[in-house]
Amino acid sequence: MRIRFLALLLAGLVLSGPAGAQVRSVEVRTPRPFGYFLGDLVQAEIDLVVEPGFRLQAASLPKPGALTYWLDLRDLDATASVHGDAQRLRLGLTYQTFYAALDARALEIPGFSVTFVSESDHGATTVKAEVPAWSFNVSPLREVQPPRRDDPRDYMRPDGQVGPGDPRPLLLGAAGSASLALLALAGLARDRTWWPFRARRGRPFGRAARRIRVLERRPDPVLHYRDALLALHHALDTAGERRLLADDLGDFLTTHPVYADEGPDLARFFEASRRTFFGPGPEAGLGVLGPADLAALARRLARAERTA
Repeated sequence: MRIRFLALLLAGLVLSGPAGAQVRSVEVRTPRPFGYFLGDLVQAEIDLVVEPGFRLQAASLPKPGALTYWLDLRDLDATASVHGDAQRLRLGLTYQTFYAALDARALEIPGFSVTFVSESDHGATTVKAEVPAWSFNVSPLREVQPPRRDDPRDYMRPDGQVGPGDPRPLLLGAAGSASLALLALAGLARDRTWWPFRARRGRPFGRAARRIRVLERRPDPVLHYRDALLALHHALDTAGERRLLADDLGDFLTTHPVYADEGPDLARFFEASRRTFFGPGPEAGLGVLGPADLAALARRLARAERTA
């Protein structure tokens, strides 16, 4: 009988030896084991070190949710890394306790097992790492039996006294910010020739672009096509400081290279103007440069004017 018992024990050791060797260590660390109250979060960090070649079976990890009536697993984070000649799995666990303690006492967080698997040509080998249970101490939020009070309101703490704040720093900061915002707005309005800078000298294309935009919004912009052409003609004359004709376009672009990229469209503009004012009429000019293209040309000239 004794020989049979020894044989069974030896067989158990032989069978359990490789599994025990495959899991090298299990370590549980917590920031502190005491000082927790109702609703607090309990952090834990677990290091599992296994033989190389084993990988985690994610399905074996505990699932976030309620574990007991007083304990929830809020979050779980798993990170795998190489630890010397082995594999290390680090688990970051966040629990929340809902135990309303009447006195200081120790509570136990249940343990769990994590499964690892190693696959080879001869099949798959699985091993379980057992994470032990660990405990922490909770404390009550109030006395079990406070001193007797005649008025129940005396059990409540009085409201805290808050002194009046000084609003002057906030008002000065707001005034400074508002001043800077107004200065920035004024600079932007001057750059974009908004009111009250609409009559600003040196921005004829900006005024022409606004005029053409107004004409384009009217019910039938084709009826106002002549006025739109004249607005851009006046801007060109002002920018060139003389009356510009189609033959003067080359000299204008040479002396004002900032508008050189718009040379082909300006040539189309002069052609549309010639057909409108000295040819069959606006219908012929529209075939060369439509109202939308004319407005886009004026906007591009105004943009180049601002960068000059």
